[in-house]
Amino acid sequence: MKPSGGQNLQLPDTDGVDTNVSTAALDRGMLAAGTVSPFEAVASGEETTDAQIMLRVKAGDQSSFDYLVQKYRRPMISFMYRMSRNTAAAEDLAQEVFLRVYRSRANYEASAKFTTWLYRIATNLAVNHARDTRHDRPEVTVSLDEPAEESGATLELADGHLTAEQNLVRRERLMAIRSKVEALPEQQKLAVIMHKYQQMDYKQIADVLKKSESATKSLLFRAYETLREQLKEFV
Repeated sequence: MKPSGGQNLQLPDTDGVDTNVSTAALDRGMLAAGTVSPFEAVASGEETTDAQIMLRVKAGDQSSFDYLVQKYRRPMISFMYRMSRNTAAAEDLAQEVFLRVYRSRANYEASAKFTTWLYRIATNLAVNHARDTRHDRPEVTVSLDEPAEESGATLELADGHLTAEQNLVRRERLMAIRSKVEALPEQQKLAVIMHKYQQMDYKQIADVLKKSESATKSLLFRAYETLREQLKEFV
């Protein structure tokens, strides 16, 4: 199964910190609840990019940082959850990403998309965490309150259009997919999660992983071929 066109496999879904850093990043409860007020951009004829907003953070604009935290809070927790399979760890790791963004604000240069810079930070954290906890991670399971990728419905509520047997098969399929994604080689796993779950295109993934687009496509192709072969009974 090639990543481009005709993809039929559906994957489910420190010390020294400035005391003025946004409470949005320091308070995990606030990070999870999304209570930060959105950044009110000054009305202009041109759309403000995330890179421009990060440059405002660099210049000392705290509300701009709050805006970026709120905008990328959910995607970052989702990415970290899919890497760690642990809700508490995902929240902690997402918080650490935003702390590192804040700490690095003085060195930020808008030479690439903000998301590329953000996901490089997140990827390094996620990979290090995965290596450090390799022997501590529990068996991959399906959370009853985690939305199914295809429908957005939670598994806790049975699909009224499916029989009990069909619901069981769906649950087994989700568990199998997640288990096989978890077992992919590190770079392939990162690429698949960014491509299928974070909705990132080839260029974005290539920039984050510091690869060429052709190498990224090849990486995804190998990953999807592996998944298709291992999950052929569910496809």
